[in-house]
Amino acid sequence: MRFLLRLPQTHLRKLSSSMSVLMGSKQFLEFCLLPSFAASSPSCTRGAQRQLSSVSRRFRPVLASRPVSKSSPYHQRPNGVSPYTSISRAPNPVDPEDGAVQSRLANLRLKLADNGIDAQNCPSGQYSGLICPECEGGDSGEKSLSLFIAADCSSATWNCFRGKCGLKGGVRVDGRFATSVVPMEKAERKVTVESLELEPLCDEIEDYFAARMISAETLKRNRVMQKRIGDEIVIAFTYWQRGELVSCKYRYLTKKFFQEKNTRRIFYGLDDIEKSSEIIIVEGEIDKLAMEEAGFRNCVSVPDGAPASVSSKETPSEEKDTKYKFLWNCNDYLKKASRIVIATDGDGAGQALAEEVARRLGKERCWRVKWPKKSEDEHYKDANEVLMSMGPHSLSEAVRSAEPYPIQGLFSFKDFFDEIDAYYHRTHGHEYGVSTGWKTLDNFYSVSVVVPGELTVVTGVPNSGKSEWIDALLCNLNHSVGWKFALCSMENKVRDHGRKLLEKHVKKPFFDADYGRSVPRMSVEELDEGKLWLDDTFTLIRCELDSLPSIGWVLERAKAAVLRHGIRGLVIDPYNELDHQRTQRQTETEYVSQMLTKIKRFAQHHSCHVWFVAHPKQLQQWDGGPPNLYDISGSAHFINKCDNGIVIHRNRDEKAGPLDLVQICVRKVRNKVAGQIGDAYLCYDRATGLFSDSPITPEKPERRSSRRP
Repeated sequence: MRFLLRLPQTHLRKLSSSMSVLMGSKQFLEFCLLPSFAASSPSCTRGAQRQLSSVSRRFRPVLASRPVSKSSPYHQRPNGVSPYTSISRAPNPVDPEDGAVQSRLANLRLKLADNGIDAQNCPSGQYSGLICPECEGGDSGEKSLSLFIAADCSSATWNCFRGKCGLKGGVRVDGRFATSVVPMEKAERKVTVESLELEPLCDEIEDYFAARMISAETLKRNRVMQKRIGDEIVIAFTYWQRGELVSCKYRYLTKKFFQEKNTRRIFYGLDDIEKSSEIIIVEGEIDKLAMEEAGFRNCVSVPDGAPASVSSKETPSEEKDTKYKFLWNCNDYLKKASRIVIATDGDGAGQALAEEVARRLGKERCWRVKWPKKSEDEHYKDANEVLMSMGPHSLSEAVRSAEPYPIQGLFSFKDFFDEIDAYYHRTHGHEYGVSTGWKTLDNFYSVSVVVPGELTVVTGVPNSGKSEWIDALLCNLNHSVGWKFALCSMENKVRDHGRKLLEKHVKKPFFDADYGRSVPRMSVEELDEGKLWLDDTFTLIRCELDSLPSIGWVLERAKAAVLRHGIRGLVIDPYNELDHQRTQRQTETEYVSQMLTKIKRFAQHHSCHVWFVAHPKQLQQWDGGPPNLYDISGSAHFINKCDNGIVIHRNRDEKAGPLDLVQICVRKVRNKVAGQIGDAYLCYDRATGLFSDSPITPEKPERRSSRRP
């Protein structure tokens, strides 16, 4: 095209009169958009420049449908991140050495980052294509956001060209305006069966569903219809809410989908869950129909299918959560559900959809269906495939076998059964190397009554059996009244804690070791029964990260355990293993007061008894007697704010009585109905880990008065 620069002006006029021939030439269009080429040519006359400028103006609206090939000699290399970078608006490039401009550009990029736009690689004076922070480019992840930074770096504007998004806005360095606008949603269309020209299903469509084991009765109850589009018939899945048709989704037999535009987005089958406390969510309308064939009418399907992957960003607000608007539209139905079974497809997209739905509805009330195996290495994909291949009974079993949705930091004992089995069979070879400080206790504590919604602080010198006494109490409460518990026991390995609880339950030693004396070891059958009891009774709260858990983190998991497993008791053991996040200006006394207030509010709100283990400070001139609650390390608030205060003390003096004697000192009872201050003496059987009432009550030796720190 450079030969044009050397053409006489008369020839150029002839060329401009034959523009229709050159409309398809991308190279010519690029040339016309770059009049600066002519200006840079010494052989180009002023008249030719004016003529070229005129031609350029005539052709600027006519842009090529695709970028010029990179192999073309006329291809312009873009400076930005988008292959569709346009020509700079600035007539002259910005001087990169200009410190003021560079400072404005840095500030502008920070302001863009505040709006979720990463402009670190975007130059000034031209357009750049980026991923939209609002819609994230849809399922395909396209770079639909056009960002323009002014040549002088004083401002930037952006616009998303996806029809379902339309995000637009701008920002200035001087702060005069900063907007990020999502266009108002279009008014929802009112649709009817007549306006959509829907009609009853023909035999061909009914045969199609029959091959998928969907009966005509199920199709009729769910008001599945059809629509004629040209010479084709498509399936019409009608979306109803309280008897009103609000939308319709169509499916070709070739599995191509489309929906009615500008209609309300809701679950398919929404009216079927209006009064249900337990609901099932599937990924497609046919899966919803398959669930009904298996006996589940309390099932709905998402309207839009699954995303390609889980979003790495935080869950957006209702106004910005356009992808999952149907969840917000159906919130009145969903908030009544206490158990939500997610039965999406087993592929990667289905797993991503399950995660996005669960994080919005609350994982603590979600369960996840795992589809049966099709072969050694493959599972069935969805509900309809299970129905077609294995029948309605197998589909029903898969739904009823749904497992709690994983929550980080919340575990079941079942997750550790392999480790407990290996521990029992001693396959690791170091099972007897555990500390002798782990003692097994089991006892029915008769001095006070455990009341839901209260906080009990337990203390005692090291190796006195604080944790073991609590374990024994939990086992007794489960055996007598069926309570379930969450254990945040940071000093115990899971297998050791499981062993001690199993010994209390089975009443036999876990190992055939010296501590068991002549008592036979529990059998494999007793072990298997005990593991089922463990998994049914206890939920584990464990931080698998390198950092220590905070009290807020623990209480969040405990709340999930209340909603999911119905726990009635929480154990936090011990206080000094928590991450105590207090400000520089906050004293430890203020922090402890605030922490105990949070724990008490949790206990009262969820009607859950909390046992909190706290070690005493290092005692000076200890005389061997039990410490008091004011000796707890940290603050006197431990005794001031608790409802019950208990000290566990083990006898270490043969002259004072049997060495298996344990003293339970009740030092505070706020509620007189629950109990009273006093001491109880229990005998510990080392072989079985059981406690029994002591036949003797030793005389209390004279001791020095307790000194408060």
